[in-house]
Amino acid sequence: MQEILEILKDTVIDSVKLIPFLFITYLIMEYIEHKTSEKVKEKIEKSGKFGPIIGGLVGIFPQCGFSVSATNLYATRVITLGTLIAVYLTTSDEMLPILLTEAVPLNTIFTILGIKLIIGIISGIIVDFVFSKIIKHKEKEHEHIGEFCEHEHCHCHEDGIVKSAIKHSANIFLFIFVTTLIINCVINLVGEETISNVISNNFILGPIIAGLIGLIPNCASSVILTELFIENIISMPILITGVLVNAGVGTLVLFKTNKNVKENIQIIGLLYLIGILSGFILEIII
Repeated sequence: MQEILEILKDTVIDSVKLIPFLFITYLIMEYIEHKTSEKVKEKIEKSGKFGPIIGGLVGIFPQCGFSVSATNLYATRVITLGTLIAVYLTTSDEMLPILLTEAVPLNTIFTILGIKLIIGIISGIIVDFVFSKIIKHKEKEHEHIGEFCEHEHCHCHEDGIVKSAIKHSANIFLFIFVTTLIINCVINLVGEETISNVISNNFILGPIIAGLIGLIPNCASSVILTELFIENIISMPILITGVLVNAGVGTLVLFKTNKNVKENIQIIGLLYLIGILSGFILEIII
């Protein structure tokens, strides 16, 4: 019992001290997204063959809005599959805010983001080149591209950026608290070295498990992976594998807006395949 109370105490302390940093980080991000989201979406729509490049750059920004917007744009065939894949691969959901909050060295953060960006852009270009002759896009549908991020997920900006930042901070604090508590309990029960051997030190199993975690279509997956990385339980290649596959709620919205279920499954499969193959390569070269 004493051991459980110690774990709970450490988890509360570690989590609560992050609250002000989470709020400041999300306040800045909400302001930037509020000011630039419409212009960014216009650029994606007009990107043409440069779609994967612009999509990759946009996807780096850690908010649900852009991956969801890209999903809706793809569902109405405004952008290509390659652009969608580039956005999905570069999207990191809650990884960046947590890394910044936990004071991870900037060179480490930029390395992770840079690798994700390169993989996202190159993969998007290849997908467009290969699949342009396989997949015939339907004509553009003149349907309204809904703001699913705002109406079905987080209701961003409805009450202003301050309240929105508070909501995001509260949600992620809860995820961090629960995730940290579970991780601390598992570490205490199983042992950090054992977990690390199973995931980080297993060339095949590591990326496969990280990719499966990354497929969880909400904040939980990026929070879990980032916290495991911060605790030095998983390596950078394993983290990158998971957050490459993670596209926030974008993949969830894909099944709502794109009626071709078979195609949606193929897109998820392609995303997962690119993620774990990238993980295998990164494990060799990093």
